[in-house]
Formats: sequence, C-alpha cells, structure tokens
Amino acid sequence: MEDEDRKQRIREWYQEYSDAIYQFIFIMIGDHEQSKDLTHDTFLKAYNHMGHFKGETSDKNWLYRIARNVTIDFMRKRKPIRYIADSLKAFPSNDHSPERIIQLGEAEGQIYHALSKLKRSYREVIILRKIKELSIRETAEVLEWKESKVKTTLFRGLQAMKIQLQKEGYDHETI
Repeated sequence: MEDEDRKQRIREWYQEYSDAIYQFIFIMIGDHEQSKDLTHDTFLKAYNHMGHFKGETSDKNWLYRIARNVTIDFMRKRKPIRYIADSLKAFPSNDHSPERIIQLGEAEGQIYHALSKLKRSYREVIILRKIKELSIRETAEVLEWKESKVKTTLFRGLQAMKIQLQKEGYDHETI
C-alpha cells in the first residue's frame, strides 16, 4: 500500500472511530489527557502496522484491539499504586456535587465508579459489550478470546458489578 493511501485510510478511520476509541480508553483508565495521548498512539500504531492488517476482522475491531493493547502496555508501565490512585481520583465516590451529577448523571457516575473497581477483564468485556455495544463475535475478536469466554466473563463481570454497586449503596434493578 502506498504511503499516501495509508495516510488517507488512517484519516478516514480517525474521522470515523477516534471518538469511540477515545471513550473506550477513557473508561479503562479514567484520565482525559492520557486517553487523548493513547488514542493518538493507537492510530499511529495502526498506521505503522497497516501492512499487517489482513481484513480478517473489521477496521473497527482491529483498532479496538490496538487501543486495548496500547492501554494495557501503558497500565503495565505505570506503578500500580499510582494507577489505583489516579483511577480513584477520576471516579470519586463521594463527589455528588450538582455539577458532577449534571455532567454524568448520578446513576451513570455510580456505574462508572463501580466499573473502575472491577478487574480488568470484567471492565473490558462490559465496556465492549454493554457500553460500546459490540457483538459477542466482535468482542471476542478485539479481546482475542473465544466467544464462550466472552459470554462467561460478561456474566461474571455483571454479577461482580451488581455486588460492587450494592456495596456502595446503589440499588437499581436495571443493572
């Protein structure tokens, strides 16, 4: 593929998918500025590895897979204590100011806070299936799992999220 063709394709993908990729990364790490940087890194990596893209998955799923790997690499490089502290800052449990409620909505804020407390595999599958609304097959492609693992992990993740929400005093039957 010619360099100009690769640049055009990346521009098109960025136009179409950058917001979704950014949201996915932000939900994973809870840091706006770092999410912007990792989104940029995702598209840069896609550009550099476009020759390896065989079209076996959709463009979107390939980009989600890259975003996931970029985010995991970032999280591994950071010190775990700092990552946990940053995550808690991004999702404060007792910030119920009117501004915050207006910004996220009280229920949504509590859900994101509970989600931030789950283990990574649960967070990833819940974000992809329930927030980004990918199919089971698409989620399996992004995570490089079998479809049965997606189903099992999603079920367990949603159960863990219900328990976490109950621990935090949130009792809502729609979760």
